[in-house]
Amino acid sequence: MKHPLFACLAAVVFGFTARAVQAEEGPLPGNAPVIKLALIEGLSGPFGNTGEVVYRNVLLATERVNQRGGVRLKLGAHALALVRYDSKGQADEALAMLGAATQEGARFVLQGNSSAVASALLSGLQKHNERHPQQAALLLNYAAVDPALTNERCSFWHFRFDAHADMRMQALMGVLKNDKALKKIYLIGQDYSFGQAVLKEARKQLTLQRPEIDIVGDELHPMGRVKDFLPYMQKIKASGAQAVITGNFGNDLTLLVKAAQDTGFTGKFYTFYGNALGAPAAMGEAGVGNVYAVADWMPNVPGEGSLQFYQGFKKRFPLPADDYAHLRMHVMVEALVLALEKAGSVDAVAVAYALEQVQLQRYGQAVSMRAADHQLHQPLVVGVMDRQGQPGVPFDIEGSGFGFRIVQQFTASQVAQPTTCQMSRPAR
Repeated sequence: MKHPLFACLAAVVFGFTARAVQAEEGPLPGNAPVIKLALIEGLSGPFGNTGEVVYRNVLLATERVNQRGGVRLKLGAHALALVRYDSKGQADEALAMLGAATQEGARFVLQGNSSAVASALLSGLQKHNERHPQQAALLLNYAAVDPALTNERCSFWHFRFDAHADMRMQALMGVLKNDKALKKIYLIGQDYSFGQAVLKEARKQLTLQRPEIDIVGDELHPMGRVKDFLPYMQKIKASGAQAVITGNFGNDLTLLVKAAQDTGFTGKFYTFYGNALGAPAAMGEAGVGNVYAVADWMPNVPGEGSLQFYQGFKKRFPLPADDYAHLRMHVMVEALVLALEKAGSVDAVAVAYALEQVQLQRYGQAVSMRAADHQLHQPLVVGVMDRQGQPGVPFDIEGSGFGFRIVQQFTASQVAQPTTCQMSRPAR
């Protein structure tokens, strides 16, 4: 980070990116100063598609804020400027990007598509804030759902806007437990903190809620490095499993469900992310009635607020390949704006104290931040894959002809989990 050539290149990349995004959003009249949001995400590599999904959602959320006049602080209105930093999905790259972002004055870092990267960023950010308290920054997490991040690893500088793995599993198990024909199940996941947490919680909740179910397989695989899941699916099929539980995402999920189709596996998939990024198209007709997914929101959630949100997203990003809306990322930006305006400045400590008290309702969803651990509490839904046009499925996903019909909705209190967080707080 101290190498002069690297610093120069980082400044050039940052400046070009910031200008490009500002122009795309449209700066506020009068050349209002900007509040930089540093998106540190894997925008290339095996999970680059998931990073681009994040970018589209956060870009639209920031555009909406700027179009209505920006963030109103004590010294006037400020535009949000979203700046992209490609971590390539790697922790060391993410830390390098964190150094560049904070050096250029970013006070709000956005990341989520890896709990391992989130953990590394959190450690790096805490060190930065200790060394440079006047330039302290916050980590806003929209997708890293390892429960440890708001339990034993909780931090005043970190806020999570996604339901963590145990909360998601609570909702998914609320549907799975009613499948009385299910006797054998296979657990498979990515071999890192999040994937391990998913399988651990699956075993725990199956023991509590369906102890008679036989777990016939419990397997972790390298993350982002398996090119052919056929051997895995052959083992799953040979085990006699009637269903699979997985937290896989991105290509690790798409390739898994493609292998399921190739082997003729007809069992069910209970997933965290089976509702997007090629999975429905990969499964095709075989997924109808068999693929379940849990999320904070899906396009077919009933209600006028949900419909307006999705129609707005589709208007901004009409291409089928861009069709993956994340309501929680829009909620994250809106919550940050509320906290900024309450704090009256971009001071990280003041904003954090305001953000941990945020309650808001957007697009038919009521959410609140829990101050004890900085975990957002929000409703969750479970949907099952079905053909577009069937009752409850007006919208498909990515032009695949398949969407997800909502089978059960859960309130925030129904999926809430206790926390072991012991948070150290700086003086106001």
